[in-house]
Amino acid sequence: MKIRDVVQVITGHYTIDGAGVKLYRVFGGPRIAEITDPFLLLDHFGSKNPLDYIAGFPWHPHRGIETVTYMLKGRVKHGDSTGISGVIESGDIQWMTAGGGIFHEEMPQVDADGELWGFQLWVNLPAKKKMTRPKYRNLKGKHIPEITLDNSVKVKVVAGQVGDIQGPIRDLAVDTEYLEVMIPPETSFIHTVKEGYTALAYIIEGEGLFDEVTKAKEKELVIFNREGGLVSIKAIDKPLRLLFLSGMPLGEPIAWYGPIVMNYDYEILEALEDLRKGTFTKIQADVEDVE
Repeated sequence: MKIRDVVQVITGHYTIDGAGVKLYRVFGGPRIAEITDPFLLLDHFGSKNPLDYIAGFPWHPHRGIETVTYMLKGRVKHGDSTGISGVIESGDIQWMTAGGGIFHEEMPQVDADGELWGFQLWVNLPAKKKMTRPKYRNLKGKHIPEITLDNSVKVKVVAGQVGDIQGPIRDLAVDTEYLEVMIPPETSFIHTVKEGYTALAYIIEGEGLFDEVTKAKEKELVIFNREGGLVSIKAIDKPLRLLFLSGMPLGEPIAWYGPIVMNYDYEILEALEDLRKGTFTKIQADVEDVE
């Protein structure tokens, strides 16, 4: 099978979101959404200073998307307007389908050492699923399978498949792969990706060769083209740790207003009218504890 070429390597930017949380926005916004489709946004958040994150993300609405929160270190307390609440702890993932509408909050908790680190990914929903019933999938870190390949590459499989290991997050609205990959120095990770799917790699630590030629380093995003069935990633002289994402592009129009992503402007106006009238939240979310 053909090894995919790299289309682009991009660097994100630091910004402030929520009630004053400092974070690193790897990518996000309608301009880049066409090439990252179905992925809309990726934030890398965290700090050793609680003042950078403690303000959190108070009550806010979402519609038309899924949010995937992965805690590397620390805890975030979440709750929604229907009374559902819980805590996402170190190693845990919450895959939330906002669907037709949900109000929620995500509030970081300060641990003894003051550190908090994690990611939030936004996945677009197809038009026919944008008004679906909201749902939480809660996945504890201890239930995330990890496979060690013959060359000592380690892969945590949240969604998708590596070897004989299938991730526990399944039956998604958009066929999506979510992996955390740890590659030893001078070692390669060769992975099969479905033809035509978007493939992205975000480097958490280290430096690597992508498509056997293109270099990228910590806090850079590698965007592969959609032709070819394989991606090739090689660590250089230090261990390489990254998030690897792949997904089926939707190819649908995008109308984006803050935390609401629909297909057309009139749907955004309908959402804003629902907010005004107090009818934004249609139905209580489902909750699934994934094992």
